Amino acid sequence: MPEPGAESTGRDFLVMIGFAFMAAAAIKVPEIFGASLIDDGEFYARNLSLFALVPMAGYFVWNRGLPVARALRLLAPAFIAAAVFINAYPFEDSSDTEVLAALHLPIALWLLVGVAYAGGDWRSSRRRMDYVRFTGEWFVYYVLIALGGGVLAALTQAAFAAIDIDAGEFVSSWVLACGALGAVVVASWLVEAKQSVIENMAPVLTRLFTPMVAAMLVAFLAAMVWTRRGIDFDRDVLIIFDLVLALVLGLLLYAISARDPQAPFGPFDGVQLVLVASALVADVVMLAAMAGRVSDFGLTPNRIAALGENVVLLANLSVSAWLYVRFWRGRLPFASLERWQTAYAPVYAVWAAVVVVVFPPIFGFA
Repeated sequence: MPEPGAESTGRDFLVMIGFAFMAAAAIKVPEIFGASLIDDGEFYARNLSLFALVPMAGYFVWNRGLPVARALRLLAPAFIAAAVFINAYPFEDSSDTEVLAALHLPIALWLLVGVAYAGGDWRSSRRRMDYVRFTGEWFVYYVLIALGGGVLAALTQAAFAAIDIDAGEFVSSWVLACGALGAVVVASWLVEAKQSVIENMAPVLTRLFTPMVAAMLVAFLAAMVWTRRGIDFDRDVLIIFDLVLALVLGLLLYAISARDPQAPFGPFDGVQLVLVASALVADVVMLAAMAGRVSDFGLTPNRIAALGENVVLLANLSVSAWLYVRFWRGRLPFASLERWQTAYAPVYAVWAAVVVVVFPPIFGFA
């Protein structure tokens, strides 16, 4: 006798497989028209987020029971506009604005997927916080799938090599390419279907990495003061620290989303406060370094994008630190931190959209 809900779960699994297949197939469809993953890498880089996130949004439209007409009205214009802008702009070969647009488009589209995830009710602070939690859990599952897929691909290639068959091209253009796209939808289904597993795993990872990242930032700032080194970071170092600050933001968002809002200030909240405060100081240091590079070498699309992103992070971290201190002193409820993060989330998507749509024409598509 089937368990209650088994039929519904089975149907959801089959629908997920369908949307995952759509995502996997999307990356192969351009080959019908002569595009190649190797020879037309720039085209694929620009459109990769569309290939992956449109089916993901479609899955959530079905999963949340969002009427198709309303879903098309809410989502289709934005997805179509994104496809037009990213493909119609006459980018120069290897242009900085093309790279920036390709990197920022998924940020803007991820918020659009959130509208589908929320069943169209994006104005709800609780739904937005649920999407923040989903994002952290999805990331954990996707990384696990990617690691398993990488091992499988390596074993496949090694097995065929043992009989003198080079399976490298097949593995890279089919197994890895299609698998990476399909896994976007599969990871979404896993988060929804396996809540009891990931709800135990993700908070543990957050509590593990939060003090480690906080300690690393404190050590970096202390070393900078102790050695009295000037701010002379090159481009690669600035990119690395931007990634660190993005990691800090991710840890902060997920920790807030997974916390009981009624619980009093505890030891882990203290660690979070140290993390936010040290990241805030590091962000100021990064902004000073970037300002120095702009002063020495002038304005470029990359430098303005980096400055803008750090200013956006600075605003969030500044208010978050202030709210954490107020919560620590018993002046504000923890819910204020939740409301701030959910209200600020669209700012990232707006800035990403500005980089995608406005930067290329301003800088002559160079």
